Amino acid sequence: MSTEGAAPTSASGDSSRADARGRIVVGIDGSPISHQALRWGARLAGDLSLDLEAVAVWSFPPVAYGGYYVDLDWQPEEEAARMLDTAVAAVFPAGRPSWCQLSTREGRAAEQLVEASDNAEMLIVGRRGYGGFTALLLGSVSSACVSHAHCPVLVVPVQSP
Repeated sequence: MSTEGAAPTSASGDSSRADARGRIVVGIDGSPISHQALRWGARLAGDLSLDLEAVAVWSFPPVAYGGYYVDLDWQPEEEAARMLDTAVAAVFPAGRPSWCQLSTREGRAAEQLVEASDNAEMLIVGRRGYGGFTALLLGSVSSACVSHAHCPVLVVPVQSP
């Protein structure tokens, strides 16, 4: 949330727009629930006159079997960018609006989303994405975001409109 005397900066760096508009950050992992989170972000950004930043986090996997990477031709940053493009196309079929910015970040998802939440009005994540622990009611990323984000966090449930 913006503090008195300090205007938030938009993801695009457009300070004239940022003076009147804060920023909502949405975590995207390619899962259907992350697309729902982006829909919520788009709705709230429109209703509240805020900018929207869709963030996908990537990392190289740890060394796999016998010290070899699973696929040496795999480019995780490019895959993250494709995930963002797919999510945006699903939510904005007529094209991405100018107030919606896309960013990819390298690192651990929870840490990067918490960092992205700095100077944001809100962080939106899905309750559970493509993490490996399907029995959890609240995923480890969403739980970490709720505990450590620098702004309010909206956790979108699986059966969200």
